[in-house]
Amino acid sequence: METRLPLKAGQKGTKRLCAQYGERLVCVRYRYDAQKKKRYKTVEIIVEEMAWLPKPKGPSGDELMAIRVALGEVDVRRQVKQAGGKWNPQKKVWELRYDQVVRLGLQARIVPGGI
Repeated sequence: METRLPLKAGQKGTKRLCAQYGERLVCVRYRYDAQKKKRYKTVEIIVEEMAWLPKPKGPSGDELMAIRVALGEVDVRRQVKQAGGKWNPQKKVWELRYDQVVRLGLQARIVPGGI
């Protein structure tokens, strides 16, 4: 089945449905079934409304993170360097892209407010 001509509430072709569903009407779609040679008019309506708080967005993959690596952790330091990490001597932390931090499993080492 093919969907064509989605119409937002209030556009031409939705007046009768706007009168029927009021503010609950979101959009009207026309679906075409070539085998049955039929056109269907479908509606999207709001059936429930409640308060919702979105989860805070996490860092994007290309955002730099400050991570702590102890002096004796040579293997971890080598992995961070190979992943493109740079040493920040002023803050005494390694700076590495968030996607690389996740790939290496170093999220627990992120310094809050580090960069």
